[in-house]
Amino acid sequence: MNRLSQVGKSSRSKKIKRLDDIFSTFIRRRDCAPTGRCISCGKPITFDTCDCGHFVNRKHMATRYDEKNCNAQCRSCNRFNEGSLYGYSKGLDDKYGAGTAERLHIKEFNVCKMSEVELDILINYYKKKLNEQTDFKPF
Repeated sequence: MNRLSQVGKSSRSKKIKRLDDIFSTFIRRRDCAPTGRCISCGKPITFDTCDCGHFVNRKHMATRYDEKNCNAQCRSCNRFNEGSLYGYSKGLDDKYGAGTAERLHIKEFNVCKMSEVELDILINYYKKKLNEQTDFKPF
């Protein structure tokens, strides 16, 4: 990200963007080490060909950084098929157990506004988790 795109942004919004980048990298590495399958359609994917797809929309902070809510997804499902939510819900229940999709839908209604300190904690936590992933160079 260049400096001009940061002008006028609050410190909190910059931290959310930084955490989004780190968290997305963590999820894609977790699910594609070195290859994986799209949570929605099962298509083979790699780290470089997938997105960090959110089952519950990212606007809901209660689930935005929930590791079960976020999974590697092919770009077609994530960007052009509105997340392929039916396939995503089936994939969630297969991966994490029956009822996972329903629990995430319930959790989305929790009110959650993270402080800058909480964002800093999550940034450091996911940077550490990224560096522990042995198949990739340090973040």
